[in-house]
Amino acid sequence: MSREIVAGVDGSPESLAAADWAAREALHRGLPLRLAHAWRWEPLDLPLLQDPEDQQRAAHAVLREAEATIAERHPGLALTAEVLPDTPVAALLGTEDRAELLVIGSRGRGAVTGFLLGSYGQQIIAAATRPVVAVRSRDGEQAEPPAGYVLVGQLGSPEDSAAALGVAFETAAARGAAVRAVRAWSLPPLYAYSPASMRLADEAGGLVPYEEKALREALAPWRERYPDVPVVEHVELGSAGQVLLSASGGAQLLVVGRRARRGAVGPRIGSVAHAALHLAPCPVAVVPQG
Repeated sequence: MSREIVAGVDGSPESLAAADWAAREALHRGLPLRLAHAWRWEPLDLPLLQDPEDQQRAAHAVLREAEATIAERHPGLALTAEVLPDTPVAALLGTEDRAELLVIGSRGRGAVTGFLLGSYGQQIIAAATRPVVAVRSRDGEQAEPPAGYVLVGQLGSPEDSAAALGVAFETAAARGAAVRAVRAWSLPPLYAYSPASMRLADEAGGLVPYEEKALREALAPWRERYPDVPVVEHVELGSAGQVLLSASGGAQLLVVGRRARRGAVGPRIGSVAHAALHLAPCPVAVVPQG
């Protein structure tokens, strides 16, 4: 099945910004863009709002307006649009079999706004098997920094970060941009030291060279696969979230991995992804790991 980029639209400025960003990314990658709007008739308490035909017409009007706006802004883009008869979460996740990326609006104001990064957006990010990009209003309105880079966090083993690194290199290659790969590390407590770990650090020449070596090894297969993509390596002592955010000022896109966890109030996406989604000054791609 041919791949495409899928953007959720719900009539909000944030979702239109997401669609605009998705259109630019589709053109970078030479892929079609599909706009999706979720609508399922739900009986309401107010009789005047219970007419399913009126609600359906309103849903199609939202989609037509978004489609017309994106088509006007991005001539030549292969663009389709559809109303999906389901809840926002199920509707967007139902497009994953054909989606290269799922794109949603960020800075949500609650459940009624559909695909925004409120409860629905977090559920989509936590449950998706494809990368999800969260876009703020200003990200859709502003062009990416011309000399910007794709920033990616590398954590753990090469296998742990392979999916995020793959998205970062593919995006950078499509845009003609560089990859800036960041590995944050911290001093473990004394009880966490083991003879084996200390031996590896000693063989590398110390803790910093050990972390630098780990980053190089994780990047090696992606450098080989994308030899034309410039790569900047950065290793820094500190928490992963803080280190990534400090490096995100000139980024076109920040890419982080996530392992979904369930909490008492629903799905959780991890502290690093959470910090990036709420504080990064650029769009954020959250990539499911393994």
